[in-house]
Amino acid sequence: MERKVTRLVDIGGVKIGGGESVKIQSMCTTKTSDVEATAAQIGALASAGCDIVRVSVLDEEDASAIKILKSKCSLPIVADIHFSHKLAVTAIENGCDKVRINPGNIGGDKEINVVADCIKAHKIAVRVGANTGSIEKQYLAKYGRSARALVESALCNVNVLEKRGVNDIVISVKASGADLTYQAYSLLSERCSYPLHIGVTEAGTEQMAVVKSSAALGALLLNGIGDTLRVSITGDPVREVVAARRLLRAVGLDNDFVDVISCPTCGRCQWDVISLAGKVNQRVETVRKPLKVAVMGCVVNGPGEAKDCDLGIAGSAEYCVIFKNGDIYKRVPAENAESEFFSELEKIIND
Repeated sequence: MERKVTRLVDIGGVKIGGGESVKIQSMCTTKTSDVEATAAQIGALASAGCDIVRVSVLDEEDASAIKILKSKCSLPIVADIHFSHKLAVTAIENGCDKVRINPGNIGGDKEINVVADCIKAHKIAVRVGANTGSIEKQYLAKYGRSARALVESALCNVNVLEKRGVNDIVISVKASGADLTYQAYSLLSERCSYPLHIGVTEAGTEQMAVVKSSAALGALLLNGIGDTLRVSITGDPVREVVAARRLLRAVGLDNDFVDVISCPTCGRCQWDVISLAGKVNQRVETVRKPLKVAVMGCVVNGPGEAKDCDLGIAGSAEYCVIFKNGDIYKRVPAENAESEFFSELEKIIND
């Protein structure tokens, strides 16, 4: 796919836009001033594949804690600020790599100028955006809760910072529905060249959140739109990172992994494909190597459907066949199939 090349923005050494790979973000659920808990969660997110992490800044203790977190954690930290220019300044002075603000809710011109000057002095990035709950009143009145309203509202806030010389900007326009999210980002991509942080806001618990995000963000990414993303899930933020990584793999933007294909099974299936497929997926989840592996139900279709796979298995109640690149490599008794297959899998992983 041909991706839109946006402006390059540096976030604590992690680059987004400018043709760089799409970066994965998540947000801590801990109280930021609880440094031990927050650092532990950031560590878990980093291990899962997160590139950038956001933390809430509700008070001075949260803002000041960023300095300690920066000494403990490897990921760039984004400070999430609402309604207080003082907290924005404190977070920046304590080392955050990016702030997430809306100029319209941190005060008047004086307060906005103070934050803008601080952003420039520390040479950090800023994310500005709108969601369906924070559309500027004039645009909500004029366009209703629509893609146009989201985009106009976001660009209005961007313009406030541009006038003050702030240009390292990332934009978001999130909605809680897949269709409106897709429409808004598509329109925004036509209107500006800033890197876009894409995501569905308030997407819900894991299963529905993943479906919504896959629909909206998958469509955007397949159309070349999006420089960094968050899959918002009500729950453990590590699951957001796992979902985001899988989404990038599904749309072809991450090829350094083991792609496991498996059939849905049918009446011809006479062995426990489901169990083996689950075990194989679990084994290769964190393997960073471009391989394709197949776990198929029967020998009727298995080898042919998985001809482009490095390794595959298909079988019956009595025996299974293990094949490589579509050609049968060995035939093994059904009771030995799992161990034989994993033996071959380890060979190609470690080769």
